Amino acid sequence: MRNRKTNATAMMLAFALASGVPAIAGAETVLRIGMTAADIPRTLGQPDQGFEGNRFTGLTMYDGLTMWDLSSADKASAMIPGLATEWKVDDADKTKWVFKLRPGVTFHDGSPFNADAVVWNVEKVLKQDAPQFDPSQVGVTASRMPTLVSARKIDDMTVELTTKEPDSFLPINLTNLFMASPAKWQQFYDKAEGADAKAKSQAAWAAFAKDASGTGPWKMSSFTPRERLELVKNDKYWDKARVPKTDKMVLLPMPEANARTAALLSGQVNWVEAPAPDALPEIKQRGFALYSNEEPHVWPWQFSRVEGSPWNDIRVRKAANLCVDREGLRDGLLAGLMVPATGTFEPGHPWRGNPTFQIKYDKPAAQKLMQEAGFGPSKKLTVKIQTSASGSGQMLPLPMNEYLQQALAECYFDVQLDVIEWNTLFTNWRRGVKDPSANGSNATNVTYAAMDPFFALVRFLQSGMAPPVSNNWGFINNPKFDELVKKARQTFDPAARDAALAELHAASVDDAAFLYVAHDVAPRAMSPKIRGFVQPKSWFVDFSPVTVAP
Repeated sequence: MRNRKTNATAMMLAFALASGVPAIAGAETVLRIGMTAADIPRTLGQPDQGFEGNRFTGLTMYDGLTMWDLSSADKASAMIPGLATEWKVDDADKTKWVFKLRPGVTFHDGSPFNADAVVWNVEKVLKQDAPQFDPSQVGVTASRMPTLVSARKIDDMTVELTTKEPDSFLPINLTNLFMASPAKWQQFYDKAEGADAKAKSQAAWAAFAKDASGTGPWKMSSFTPRERLELVKNDKYWDKARVPKTDKMVLLPMPEANARTAALLSGQVNWVEAPAPDALPEIKQRGFALYSNEEPHVWPWQFSRVEGSPWNDIRVRKAANLCVDREGLRDGLLAGLMVPATGTFEPGHPWRGNPTFQIKYDKPAAQKLMQEAGFGPSKKLTVKIQTSASGSGQMLPLPMNEYLQQALAECYFDVQLDVIEWNTLFTNWRRGVKDPSANGSNATNVTYAAMDPFFALVRFLQSGMAPPVSNNWGFINNPKFDELVKKARQTFDPAARDAALAELHAASVDDAAFLYVAHDVAPRAMSPKIRGFVQPKSWFVDFSPVTVAP
């Protein structure tokens, strides 16, 4: 594989000249983070750029009715109450849920959080004739809670949510619906100019994005698209234990790993996501702290299953899974910063199940399967993969895909790479393989979170989740998957639901539904002056307890 070395001195100089990031003087404590994203994730309430958007502009400025406990590095993050203190499905009608809301919460603009605000935020992505309906927020939200159809106020502190079918996953899905301030948006709407209500609404959301208001522990201070977002602590945050201990957080887009690393080493930032693996020895030698932890995350190829796809032959799908030396990828290219994937879940997870197809490195078995499928040294199978050069959770997508390209060549694959910008890839992911944006690709490389049943399995395996509904990019249509999804979704007993999910996962591995490559360990490098950080077993982190020493 290619030997990629970092010229740290040159990169530090280039970044210092190009970034224009000033040093912050005085007593104010500032956390400066180099993100992997090429742009600031959207700030208007529902972020783009995948879960990196949720991490930096969702969970910072906003809250959901439910949220994740990010306080432990040792146990899996669990769902906990957020802006809702409790909830219950109706015993007689399991499409109805009642949520009790947290009293005394205010938005950053001082307006109250209540049932009206919940209904308003549900309707911003579900009710097309609502004044605040924003199509640009639908794709990154409605696809993550596809059964929710409406919200109704019962009283100021109680709402009823209705799903189109019984759905035990709903409370987990609601961690992705962030509550923006209706009062703040209305101020912008009243001042907006436009030929019609739709134009005024779009203008109001554009203004809101530059002066956002949520209920979260951080408030927007200043925003320069593609350059920086500055957040300051919310002293009035409803959870006093999570009022930030740092005065300000500055988010900087740095999609190139070497540039992020150079920025850290030169002092331009004091925290970077996903440092360059070949720079880890220098990072450690210079006294910087390195954090990593296995997180519920999969780095896959997602296959096209439409008519004519080369991946419709299960022998080909299994061969690809058997042809990759994941340990070699881990120990060589990624300097140990990954966990080899043998499915979406590994042994010991309650949703693992007992698959009969064992994903491992077995090149002779892979070659034999390809020969049975009609391919060999003189007749290779051409496949085209759409991927990105950087992006949220993508780890090191280009060098990793080049590694797979070379590995699979030994099993009679001719792998072509279609490399595009991360946010474009993420948008194309929601459009599906049948859309022209696929550009002839028959697989896509978008990482996914595996924290909850819908995100980990349902949105990829259920036939009804094909675009534009959700992320079944390749249009998988397997009746067994659909039957097991229905069984799990309509099972409200936790143990029985886990058993159904384990059965679904085992079936997906036996079908070699994806090319399973890696689980991320979320590597981060930061200044030794940063204290109090907890690296949870989650895609997300809590910035509130972090301190920056002078």
